[in-house]
Amino acid sequence: MSSATDEEPVEAVSEGSAADHVADPDHAVEAVALLARVVQATGGTRRDGQDRMAAAVAGAIDDSRHLLVQAGTGTGKSWAYLVPAVAAALRRGRGVVVATSTLALQGQLVRQDLPRLADALEGPLGRRPTWQLVKGRNNYVCAHRLAGGSEAEEDPLSLWESQQPGGGARSSLEQQVARVREWAGTTSSGDRDDLVPGVPDRAWRAVSVTARECLGQRCPVVGECFSEATRVRAREVDVVVTNHAMLAIDATENRKTLPQHDVVVVDEGHDLLDRVTAALSREVTAASVHAAASAARRAGCGADDVAGLDRAAEQLETALATTIVGRLADGAPPAVQDALLLLVTAARGALRSLPKDGDASGAQAARATLLDHADVAERIGGVAAPPGQSADDDDAEPEVAEAPAGVDVVWVEQDDRRGTVLRAAPLDVAGLLRSRLFDARTVVATSATLTGPGGFDALARRLGLGRSGWSGLDVGSPFDYGRQAILYVAAHLPAPGRDGHGEPLHDELVALVEAAGGRTLGLFSSRRAAQAAADVVRARTDLPVLCQGDDTVPTLVAQFAEDPRTCLFGTLGLWQGVDVPGPSCSLVVLDRVPFPRPDDPLSQARSEAVDNSGGSGFMTVSVAHAATLLAQGAGRLVRRDEDRGVVAILDPRVATKRYGSALLQALPPFWRTTDREVVLGALRRLPR
Repeated sequence: MSSATDEEPVEAVSEGSAADHVADPDHAVEAVALLARVVQATGGTRRDGQDRMAAAVAGAIDDSRHLLVQAGTGTGKSWAYLVPAVAAALRRGRGVVVATSTLALQGQLVRQDLPRLADALEGPLGRRPTWQLVKGRNNYVCAHRLAGGSEAEEDPLSLWESQQPGGGARSSLEQQVARVREWAGTTSSGDRDDLVPGVPDRAWRAVSVTARECLGQRCPVVGECFSEATRVRAREVDVVVTNHAMLAIDATENRKTLPQHDVVVVDEGHDLLDRVTAALSREVTAASVHAAASAARRAGCGADDVAGLDRAAEQLETALATTIVGRLADGAPPAVQDALLLLVTAARGALRSLPKDGDASGAQAARATLLDHADVAERIGGVAAPPGQSADDDDAEPEVAEAPAGVDVVWVEQDDRRGTVLRAAPLDVAGLLRSRLFDARTVVATSATLTGPGGFDALARRLGLGRSGWSGLDVGSPFDYGRQAILYVAAHLPAPGRDGHGEPLHDELVALVEAAGGRTLGLFSSRRAAQAAADVVRARTDLPVLCQGDDTVPTLVAQFAEDPRTCLFGTLGLWQGVDVPGPSCSLVVLDRVPFPRPDDPLSQARSEAVDNSGGSGFMTVSVAHAATLLAQGAGRLVRRDEDRGVVAILDPRVATKRYGSALLQALPPFWRTTDREVVLGALRRLPR
């Protein structure tokens, strides 16, 4: 494998460069000048790529033209989009939305980047920019529920745990809820992330509500609602920070979760399609239907309808017990469809029989779960309630996400906690994104790994952008990857099988970790592989090894950063968002190419769709997915100009298979080698 050569950043893809479409050059110049003030005020370093990105974002907003920006690690892309977005918001008098994939980046934006930007630009802009973080309602403690005004919807898993011998689960739950109640009297945000240490999901569920359960303006304590206060503030600010899922819900559902806006910046844009798909996915279990029946019973629904829900749960459980786990390529089998039809009929009937003068919160909770189950049954089963069984007399229009293009992938999976689960997810969200997001707003999408095989054009097609109305810009990275890091592919190892490649991989891993003196971030394809590797390194060396699952990810990352001898091993939760500059992270090890699981229903269906259209499903779906994730993992190494180290891929297929070139193309231009001794020597020479 030869050394990588330096490549010039790709300036544009499709219809000319981003700079060709700047409607008002003065705004681009202004953005670069304001950016310089922020960089100077925060002690940063001017970056050419950052300047180009800021000018392009200003032009895209001016011209109402979508922009895709790949900005490598170290570019400072947050400043590059925040500065022109904030300037445009103040100039136009309309707020902008910034959506991220991870909580870590949301926290960085609202706690670090935006306050520092506001300090630097308050004078030049004439006033201090404002911002607000907006999350889903279930992320905030519910004042009505705390006051005893409503009960949490029955959770079948929690019910089972509370009935176990000893009653320990129930006692612990009560203690955790009591702690949240005490905290709620002192917090100004009500945000779950501000509760430290946190509480388990079961405890939080008892003090929060979903969007459908919320009474909204009918709530008797709406004036004390943390979530509502957040949304009121969001209507008055210049920048609203949220996540991809909230953006998807706002764009696709009848309810509006975000204030009016016409400009969206999507950071961590490589995750957008997966996050939108997850937000539009639905599932149903026999236990969840029984819980819906309980909610309907408590709300006073008709006995026949409640009994019908229980019968539907039993029928669904029986039908799923004889259904093969995996993708249902031909849709739900007849027995499952019959159960779903019974569920639709009973759920819609229960909705009609909800008392008008009963407990408002209980009725709202019942309405929420009944609507959910009716919707998912209709969607998965392709069935509808018989005439006369609709909820025509509902007070509010059902808040239902559309099934994109009416094409769903349906499958059955076995869950250790919830039993047999029937799930559906959209095959393709491009059409929905185009009609509900891109046609209505100007969108700037950015990431360090925005493109893969096929470049910007392939990404634009997957997003629904088509061939026009957008520009692509790759501003590269300021880092000298060829001098700062080595990419080592262990071509001599055997190709991994279903269970990995065992002892040879562990021997290689131990040699690398010892040469590095610890300081290793190990990224593995499964929890079992990470744990096995951690056990081996602990047994064969005296180095401290942390493994994902030992504690929360933020705590583990903090411990990893503090002690340069420490190793941290984990799975997909560590492949993205981990930022540990300096000597504590001098070696990043990836155990195998992160292809989707062969039995993953969505990947299967999408690959088949590409194959049927004359393309290569393997390259378009599997290799593209692996390339993006591989680049994200490798990107954990070089975070600052001073960083040095090695990225080691212990999967020989990167060097031996034809698709390996597509994977390598997605990675930063590290100096490449397959020589083990060269790498071990380089690791030993790194400053301790």
